[in-house]
Amino acid sequence: MGAGTSPADPAPAGPAADGPDPVVADGSTEPARAEADSGTAEPDSGSFAPGTAEPEGEAPDSKAPAPRRTRRFPLFTRDTARPEGGGRAASRDAPAPARQWPLLTVLCAAGAGLLIVALDPFAEAFRIGTILIGAALIAGAVLRWVVPAVGMLAVRSRFTDLVTYGLMGTLIVLLALVAQPKPWLDVPILEDAVRFTIR
Repeated sequence: MGAGTSPADPAPAGPAADGPDPVVADGSTEPARAEADSGTAEPDSGSFAPGTAEPEGEAPDSKAPAPRRTRRFPLFTRDTARPEGGGRAASRDAPAPARQWPLLTVLCAAGAGLLIVALDPFAEAFRIGTILIGAALIAGAVLRWVVPAVGMLAVRSRFTDLVTYGLMGTLIVLLALVAQPKPWLDVPILEDAVRFTIR
């Protein structure tokens, strides 16, 4: 062993012990080698190896509870759930018109009434066509009550559809019956109300 050296001497500390700083492709050295050795250096978020995807956020917890659904009527509509009794009126194998026969029945009857009113082919055509329109709506209410699945004829709950179809159909029929001249139905209270309003 030469002078000044002994096995107990510690190795020199610092960058000289590790050799020269490595040189990257652009000719600059890596000054952050000490930080990388100590574990304090942060990876560059803007650089990724070719062919790798950027890290994404944590996946949502699959065990999170699903949102609770309610059949009550909130202030704002949160979903578009199928109304009660809104299923197919026929089997899946049936053609599309057969699956929606309740709606088509109501629409055809109301369309026939509108056609009679528009063409006016005979005397009292206006009254008969209007009665047919009201009868179509009343038939829709009956179908909504009797048939368990009416397809697209179901708009809201069964009770709401019954009230809507039935009330509108009844009012249209009554207005057609009391229409002037020569009404088919005399309602004294209505006549008094009209006379009072005009007077």
